[in-house]
Amino acid sequence: MNTLQIIKVGGKLINDPTELDKLLKAFDRIAGPKILIHGGGRKATELSQKMGLEVKMIGGRRITDADTLEVAVMIYAGLVNKSIVAKLQAKGTNAIGLTGADGNIIQAIKRPVNDIDYGYVGDIKHVDGKRIESLLAAGFCPVFCAISHDQRGQLLNTNADTIASVVAQSLAETYDVSLKYCFEYDGVLYSIDDPSQTIDSITADLFQFMIADGSINAGMIPKLSNGMDALKGGVNEVAICGIDNLNSLDNATLIGL
Repeated sequence: MNTLQIIKVGGKLINDPTELDKLLKAFDRIAGPKILIHGGGRKATELSQKMGLEVKMIGGRRITDADTLEVAVMIYAGLVNKSIVAKLQAKGTNAIGLTGADGNIIQAIKRPVNDIDYGYVGDIKHVDGKRIESLLAAGFCPVFCAISHDQRGQLLNTNADTIASVVAQSLAETYDVSLKYCFEYDGVLYSIDDPSQTIDSITADLFQFMIADGSINAGMIPKLSNGMDALKGGVNEVAICGIDNLNSLDNATLIGL
């Protein structure tokens, strides 16, 4: 099987032009088929505040009402996605920017209301891996933002870490998939006070222990959880890394079951 590299980028890297350019240079150097998946929540928050819209978060998760969804689509599918595509084209990567609605690739349903109404948030039901394979075979580098759709005309805000995991799983039968969650540190830290010390690997048992004792940052939990789901779904390798070790994975955190 050919190796497919799937990189999910988010956090501070999206907001910092210098760091984003550095990341895109490293991504451009990856040989063979590759996919980039990005978030953009902080930029959406900034625009919402400029527009006078209240940003509602519960347990670190964004509440997406109708106005917030419009902002998310403008930022994720518009400004951030097309800026990344243009920068990759300038570096020689033939990128194509996509939402889940394009090509009917990522289908979702609006999250059911239980204790919390998250609004227009999508839970993924299906990814058309064959459609993605056709883009890769044609020489394109898909760049997915965090927007899916419900096949009834409704766009939905969807967690980018989850999109990365499910897209990776949809391609695991055709490729040896390496999924990397790239952010501002080299890996998961033992302590936020010492960015030089990263955890070599995290298994499911260690993950549960770290959640129980509160030693893991809330924003890291979805990455680790989705990474483990990816391994269960046939993905060959999952790591959490930074820009400098994107290809070598030196000091990165490998996820295991």
